[in-house]
Amino acid sequence: MNIPIKILGTGHYVPDTIVTNHDLETLVDTNDEWIRTRTGIEERRKVSTETTHDMAYLAAKAALENAKVDKNDIDLIVCATITENQKTPTVANFVAGLLDIDHEVMSFDVNAACTGFIYGIDLAAALIQQPKYRKALVIGAETLSNILDYSDRNTCILFGDGAGAVVIEKGNPEDMGYFYSASKADTSHTLDIGRYISMDGRKVFLFAVDIVEKSIRKVLEDAKLTLHDIDHIIPHQANQRIIQSVAKSMEVPLELFEMNIQKYGNTSAASIPITLSEYKMKHPGKKRVLLVGFGGGFTYGAAIVEV
Repeated sequence: MNIPIKILGTGHYVPDTIVTNHDLETLVDTNDEWIRTRTGIEERRKVSTETTHDMAYLAAKAALENAKVDKNDIDLIVCATITENQKTPTVANFVAGLLDIDHEVMSFDVNAACTGFIYGIDLAAALIQQPKYRKALVIGAETLSNILDYSDRNTCILFGDGAGAVVIEKGNPEDMGYFYSASKADTSHTLDIGRYISMDGRKVFLFAVDIVEKSIRKVLEDAKLTLHDIDHIIPHQANQRIIQSVAKSMEVPLELFEMNIQKYGNTSAASIPITLSEYKMKHPGKKRVLLVGFGGGFTYGAAIVEV
């Protein structure tokens, strides 16, 4: 079913501190060539003094400026994160405070790991169909460096920090919003977070290649569209080889997939909105994009929107 929304603006924030593959060579038994050939990652960002809600606020502020929307027109804030700095108040609630919004606003966080932004925009799109909500901020923000074991070479090379955001409002019937969100229980703890991130990389890879293609096909089927109707696919930036495998399996050019993993690594729930924000900066004019994510849980999903 089409849930029409308008994406009015996008924004993102990444910390200034860059951690290169060569930097990681001093911490664990790895090297630049090994990381690049197996993941596509060359560097990632790391917070210095920023908190998750600091980055979420800065990304939201950028999205509002890009949208030319006043902060006090926002009625709903949804933040996708697995790295909140405290259990409560939520990151979304902190963002409302940092923006100095002077009226009541519904704010809450979503924990769906790397699929969090898909879940968040799906929820926000449904809520803003109600008359009481005018415009919503949907944010993905993560400080994954806080939950990395820098002695574990299987995980510390993959993840980075950052935040991305969009401003949305209810669309007209001709506007587009198709959403697919789902999960399957990860009973074997293939990917989980206690104090640190731990995962079985091979199992996650096989799951991801399969579920990304299935999610793309499912949301296209629901929308009664084909890939010929899509300008670009913006996938969760987890591993370049996952995206390459999906492109090969679907027999589509790799160029259809927008990627920035080489600069930021895997930023979990921030991955898709950061990429979407950079995509919009590079591609002015209205574009129809397919967003697709997967993550711990296992969660997965996709969306077709116009930006």
